[in-house]
Amino acid sequence: MKVLYICTHNRCRSILSEAITNQFADGKIVAKSAGSQPVGEVHPLSIKYLQEAGISTDGLRSQSWDEFETFAADLVVTVCDSAAGETCPVWFGKSLKVHWGLADPSKLQGPEAQIAAAFRATIEQIKQRVEELLSLDVDVSDKVAFKAALVKLGAR
Repeated sequence: MKVLYICTHNRCRSILSEAITNQFADGKIVAKSAGSQPVGEVHPLSIKYLQEAGISTDGLRSQSWDEFETFAADLVVTVCDSAAGETCPVWFGKSLKVHWGLADPSKLQGPEAQIAAAFRATIEQIKQRVEELLSLDVDVSDKVAFKAALVKLGAR
């Protein structure tokens, strides 16, 4: 299965999702991430907390969804509400699209311990979602069944 995670700026939540999916899916899922308006850099705390969790950060970069026209994702997952409301490129048409929102730990203001806890909680939430994706017993080419299975997991 190929998954493309989308977030407007592609610097935190979609990056975390890409790295965690590739780390824990053992090649059963190939994940990439992109943004509709990428900022061009990965949030430094995304890198810090991924590394703290022992998750590879090699090759992570903030990039445009335009770079993935030939990726042919089976699944496009928006992880921020603003990206979920955007008009996707026409070439996403063959991909199943779902929204699986995540709170943005990089927007949190407060003590370092509170920010660290937010990043760690987001990482754990993404790990759980990856485990759920891996547990699905559905043909990804059957879009109706695939979507129904994802909705049962909380996607919309």
